[in-house]
Amino acid sequence: MITRAFVVVFAVAASTSVAVAADVEAGAVQFRKCTPCHNIGEGATNKVGPILNGLEGRKSGSIPGFNYSEANKNSGITWSHETFKSYITDPRAKIPGTKMVFAGIKNEKDQEDLWAFLTQYGPDGKKK
Repeated sequence: MITRAFVVVFAVAASTSVAVAADVEAGAVQFRKCTPCHNIGEGATNKVGPILNGLEGRKSGSIPGFNYSEANKNSGITWSHETFKSYITDPRAKIPGTKMVFAGIKNEKDQEDLWAFLTQYGPDGKKK
């Protein structure tokens, strides 16, 4: 009886913590929300926001030629999956004083897809 209870509890726990599978194509659709301000890929240039090439592992406020807010430059953030998700949910809450005016992406699947899309680009803008 204890074994059956353990199996049921384990199955329920496992089903509630399943990771969200990321979809690069869906991330490209999500990125359309970003294109008014950001570029990515080969030949990308800074716009109202900095280019997003090589985002994973990059320090916040570090793209040459972009005029970042002091809040962004001094945030101490190194972009990772977790920091990105926290930021993109509510940019102004994550970095108070940022110049980024964006309501955020609240849906976890949309965040995962966008991260998958962004991280396929290396610092040179080429797909990895």
